[in-house]
Amino acid sequence: MQRRRFSREFELQAVRLVKDRGVAVAQAARGLDLRENVLCKWVREAKADPQHAFPGHGPTRPEQLEIDRLRREVAKLKAERDTLKKAAAFFAREAT
Repeated sequence: MQRRRFSREFELQAVRLVKDRGVAVAQAARGLDLRENVLCKWVREAKADPQHAFPGHGPTRPEQLEIDRLRREVAKLKAERDTLKKAAAFFAREAT
């Protein structure tokens, strides 16, 4: 069974249905053919960060961009460190 994907607009409308119109999560989930836990998760995400909720494959949060940049930098620094270790071992072997 393949996972269903929903558009950002659909998710926002589902959250609005619960928050603005006061429809119960269980009732809204049944009406939209969703599981309750999925709709609860969407409501929590929208409440935590309404502006950046449901990014999909589009722009990511600034925090995530920073994390990705730092991961790339760490990988580069580890590669440089390993190169220096190998060079130090090589020259230490030559000196003896």
